[in-house]
Amino acid sequence: MSAIRLLVLGAVRQHGRAHGYQVRNDLEYWGAHEWSSAKPGSIYHALKQMAKQGLLLAHEVAPSTAGGPPRTEYEMTDRGDQEFFTLLRASLTSYDQGVDVLSAGIGFIVDLERGEAVALLRERVAAIEAWRASVTEHYTPAEGPESLGHIGEIMNMWVHSADAGAAWTRGLIARLEAGAYTFAGEGDPFVGVLAEGQENPYATGAPDPGDTH
Repeated sequence: MSAIRLLVLGAVRQHGRAHGYQVRNDLEYWGAHEWSSAKPGSIYHALKQMAKQGLLLAHEVAPSTAGGPPRTEYEMTDRGDQEFFTLLRASLTSYDQGVDVLSAGIGFIVDLERGEAVALLRERVAAIEAWRASVTEHYTPAEGPESLGHIGEIMNMWVHSADAGAAWTRGLIARLEAGAYTFAGEGDPFVGVLAEGQENPYATGAPDPGDTH
C-alpha cells in the first residue's frame, strides 16, 4: 500500500477542491515530505494518475491576471471517496505496512466515526499479537537472542517492535474511548489545512512549473 495515494486523496478531500500546489503545501505543512514519499514530483504524478483513474475530477481554471498557464484544480469523485476510506481503514488495521502508511492513517483517523476507529485499532492489536505469536513459535524471548546465534537478534527486534506497536495502539484506543479529539459526526473537525494564500512555515521552496498542472 502506498501512503502517497491516501495523503493526496485526504488533502484534496479536506479542501473540497484543490490545485496541486495546495496539496503539496498541506503535505509539507504536515511534515509528510520528511516521513513519506510525498515529494513534489510524486504528488503531481499521483494527482494526474488518480484523475485518469476516475478518483479525482480535474477542472481547468483560467490563469491569473498576472498571466501564466491555466491551473488545474482537483475534486473528489464518489469513487475517490470510496478509495480514500478503503485506504484509510487498511492503514489502521495492517500491522505490516511502513510507518508512513500508519502515519497517514492517523492523520485522517478523525474522518471516521469514533466507534469504527476504535474497532479498527482493536483489529490492529489482534493482528500484531498474532504476528508476535508466530515469531515466538521459533524464538523464546526468555532464552535471549543468543540462543539462535546473531540471527536471534532479528526475532528479538520483531518481538520488541510488536510489543511497542501493540502498547502504543492500546494507548491510542484508551485516549479515544476517553473522548479525545473530534470525530466524524461529533462537531466541527480540526482544521489541518492551510487557507488559500496562508504562508506555510515548513515550505521547502517556491512553486515549480509543475504546480500549475
